[in-house]
Amino acid sequence: CRDSFLDGSLPVVAQWFVWEQAGSEGGEASDRIGGGDMTETGEPLPAVNENVARIVMEHVRAVGKERAKRLTLDSNIVELGLDSLERMEIANALEETFGGRFPEEVLAEIETIRQVAAAIEEYIGVEPRGPRVAQTETSPSMSQRPEHYEAPAETYDFAKMPEYRRLKAEMSKFALTGIPNPYFSVHQQVTNDRTVIGGRELISFSSYNYLGMSGDPAVTEAAKEAVDRFGTSVSASRLVSGEKTVHRELEQAIAEWVGVEDSIVLVGGHSTNETTIGHLMGPGDLIVHDSLAHNSIIQGAILSGARRRPFPHNDWRALDELLNEIRHQYRRILVVIEGVYSMDGDFPDLPKFIEVKQRHQALLMVDEAHSIGTMGQHGRGLGEHFGVDPRDVDIWMGTLSKSFGSCGGYIAGCKELVEYLKYTAPGFVYSVGLPPSNAAAALASLRVLQAEPQRVERVQARAKQFLAEARQLGLNTGLSKATPVVPVIIGNSLHALQLSRRLFERGINVQPILYPAVEESAARLRFFITACHTPEQISQTVSAVAEELSRIDPVYLRPADSA
Repeated sequence: CRDSFLDGSLPVVAQWFVWEQAGSEGGEASDRIGGGDMTETGEPLPAVNENVARIVMEHVRAVGKERAKRLTLDSNIVELGLDSLERMEIANALEETFGGRFPEEVLAEIETIRQVAAAIEEYIGVEPRGPRVAQTETSPSMSQRPEHYEAPAETYDFAKMPEYRRLKAEMSKFALTGIPNPYFSVHQQVTNDRTVIGGRELISFSSYNYLGMSGDPAVTEAAKEAVDRFGTSVSASRLVSGEKTVHRELEQAIAEWVGVEDSIVLVGGHSTNETTIGHLMGPGDLIVHDSLAHNSIIQGAILSGARRRPFPHNDWRALDELLNEIRHQYRRILVVIEGVYSMDGDFPDLPKFIEVKQRHQALLMVDEAHSIGTMGQHGRGLGEHFGVDPRDVDIWMGTLSKSFGSCGGYIAGCKELVEYLKYTAPGFVYSVGLPPSNAAAALASLRVLQAEPQRVERVQARAKQFLAEARQLGLNTGLSKATPVVPVIIGNSLHALQLSRRLFERGINVQPILYPAVEESAARLRFFITACHTPEQISQTVSAVAEELSRIDPVYLRPADSA
């Protein structure tokens, strides 16, 4: 797992980033090794090597910066506000310093400075063998080359690589439950409010075909006509000879829909975020993102080489305080938030984030993957929902795979931003252009949306209905704010898996989100609501969820007034 993290190949299905407010604020950095070495019951805590503990603190401070101003042996590294990737960075640096490896099972259990130091003593050794302070760059070893070197099989045999073996161990748990693996189920037709799996029709809540554009006759016909005219591929980067008229038409339509000067479309939503953030930012810059940011945002930040800091979910006040403290340390600041958060179905207070970004001369980027087409009176997204000037957001990002029934991503903003990306962004310049069929399908979807705004009304109404009925029956819907993403939080991966399977047996398809994709306490079923769903389907499904969850454990159903 750690080897893949270091070389950037760690496979992630989904990521869950949680920020817990740091326990200490202000003041100068001050490590405290002695004192406070008793438990709450008065029992002595295990002693640790003082030098090891100090080195651990140095590495924590190197990554945590101002979040790690005051450290004691019992400082909880998680509670400092370090996310999972930052904690892994500390672990890897300590392994380099002490010349060994933490066992995988131990990494999941150590949280305090004391626990980390004790684990180093027990599993690695107390004598430093590498750089004491975390390094920003690594250099090849200068030690003498051995006459013969045998690399461990786990470094070149995929079947023996620890990350693959860990994946297989996780997958083997399905067999222990007696429940079929819920992933990679094969769907045999267009998925909207219904799908077909194994020849059986089910009500579907696992597709983000929010407006029913995928499978719409007008959208399908536009894609077919584009294939007839342009072929199945543009067969080149758009910069050289892959530019088609349908690309220009789509980009103009997106810019007009969002309310800005221009836009650029790319072949994938994830790659749009990764290449844009990775290209616009660099060393000496700071990227501050919501603690529940999508993986593509995190990967873009890592790619850029800029410093990366999460802030508490949707907390513009915490962002403001953070920038008050550290804005002067960086050249360029990028704040990244999402229009609708894809795990929880809530959204940020955009006007407040605009105020913060303007106050600190920062750039603001909004990922509208799940909000374009679903929020605002006409489906123009988070900006329309709040009635803000779209030009007050520097970078509007969105995907074509959800409300627009196609595939790809876009960046919309001022003409200078778009021109710069078109000539220099690696994920655009060195990639084939968006296929004609995808561009035409997205363009047709936009035109259908303009002609049929009632689709937006329907998806919003169905989402409100689902949320209201779920809460009435005592289901835990978390932070959801009547967007088309509604979680039902269980807090137990096995029970979430069981619930998903029981619903499948009742003709309802909804995916479980399990640990380690989310924290165990956040294990859930995630429902995607579409304009195609009927009120009857919504009511039938919510009732089925409550019935089956009650059979698993009635404790999951809360009184309606507390839900």
